[in-house]
Amino acid sequence: MTTITVNGTAHEVDVEEGMPLLWVLRDVLNMTGTKYGCGVAACGACTVLIDGVAARSCSIPASAVAGQSVVTIEGLKEGGTLHKVQQAWIDAQAPQCGFCQSGQIMAAVALLKEKPQPTDAEIDEAMTNICRCGAYAQIREAIHLAAKA
Repeated sequence: MTTITVNGTAHEVDVEEGMPLLWVLRDVLNMTGTKYGCGVAACGACTVLIDGVAARSCSIPASAVAGQSVVTIEGLKEGGTLHKVQQAWIDAQAPQCGFCQSGQIMAAVALLKEKPQPTDAEIDEAMTNICRCGAYAQIREAIHLAAKA
């Protein structure tokens, strides 16, 4: 048994030691906002926050996050209010197909925590998630909107 804290709630999960966090989130805890993209931590669709740092959950064993705080896209909203990055995504009309968006949003939350007013160059450097639709300009715009919120 491994205890992991996701979105502020401790969960005791009985999974194989090497099971990736992504599959624990999706298949065991039924939190399907975190997406599977590539399985090798290259695309970023599976990005979550681990102790506030963006991490690709497809390549991290769930056992490695015991004692740490994991936040998924489901954990950003507070009460009935969207996180400022989620709202900025809507306002900038950033989503296209939506597949990568939860990972993009989580990466943007981590970026804004580290750099509250990022430049375009800092956004480009930090946002390494892949968007198959090519919505990078809208994503950058959303990050700037969230920085102003």
